[in-house]
Amino acid sequence: MATRLSQINRLTLRSPVWLDSKNCMKRSKILSPKEAVCPALRRRWLLACGAQLGTLSLTAPIAGSLKAQAFWPDRPVKLVVPVGAGGAADTLSRNLSSGFSQLTNGQPLLVENRPGAGGTIAAAAVAREKPDGYTLFLADVGPNAVSHTLAKLPYNPHTAFTPIVHVANLPAVVLIRADLPYRNLSEFLEAARKQPGKFNFASAGLGNWTHLYMAYLNSLAGIEQVNVIYKSGAEMVLALLRGDADTAVITVSTSLGHVREGKIRPLAGIAARPMRQLPEVPPVAQTLPGFDVSVWHGIVGPAGMEPTLVLRVNEVFNRVLQVPAVRTAITESQAADIIGGTPQQFDGFLKEELRRWPEVVKRAGITPQ
Repeated sequence: MATRLSQINRLTLRSPVWLDSKNCMKRSKILSPKEAVCPALRRRWLLACGAQLGTLSLTAPIAGSLKAQAFWPDRPVKLVVPVGAGGAADTLSRNLSSGFSQLTNGQPLLVENRPGAGGTIAAAAVAREKPDGYTLFLADVGPNAVSHTLAKLPYNPHTAFTPIVHVANLPAVVLIRADLPYRNLSEFLEAARKQPGKFNFASAGLGNWTHLYMAYLNSLAGIEQVNVIYKSGAEMVLALLRGDADTAVITVSTSLGHVREGKIRPLAGIAARPMRQLPEVPPVAQTLPGFDVSVWHGIVGPAGMEPTLVLRVNEVFNRVLQVPAVRTAITESQAADIIGGTPQQFDGFLKEELRRWPEVVKRAGITPQ
């Protein structure tokens, strides 16, 4: 309070004022409170001080907030990844991290893996954090668009997050263990229809895209496979190599080395367009018309982030995506398409996913199993 009063005492008015009863007006003279001898002037001065004090009270926190947002980050930023280490999502996050600090005065992007429950454990944890930009979430279709239709969640995906930026789309492929005799998707589906429940598929959890997309395929094809859950795409690949799992949907980048060595057999790509790394592998849509999905990842924060902060975080990540080493790692090593763009564009994309997938889950009869 003393500080504010001292601010008042230092205030002066620069305006046309009446100095005496003869109505002599002097413009642009700087007046102190002692110079405002006329009662009318004193009233005017006091009113102006009150207005100025109100402005100081209201704008000081705002100015401080804007300054903090302009200098974000001034400490390490945590990116929570909803799967274990070694898979495509983890690799993508670490690629982002590698280019982050050079654009943020050395402040690092710390990747924290928090697998479990199809990504919803990690999502729920981030939703409870302060919306200050220092805890972010690597979003995907499971915890951000589908899981709430399969289980009761401690958060509402429609309102729990602030969209920041759509990072990338990754190609993925339907795989089968190499010792099974089926050479293409049609052959496998024919065998599976004759033997319901004989085959199992690996996934990274209920509602995760690895579960959702295979369950969608099973529904369209009219087959039954048992879902066996692992922590990451890397563990799913190992399950195929060991023979613990029969099939899986896994990103190309995670599985490509084993595919080229003949240790795992690709049956079909999940997107309608051909995969540039595996151009000889046909899309699922060739066997099941209408099947066309992608593996997408983006950055979101807790709900309630200030718009100026959202723009600042969006700007930083868009710049990270332009770092040559990061672009090469994502587009070449991960075979992904970089998206980027504005928070509004990502918000529109998320809303469309939230509209689309619950309808697909219901229509296809996909259950938590």
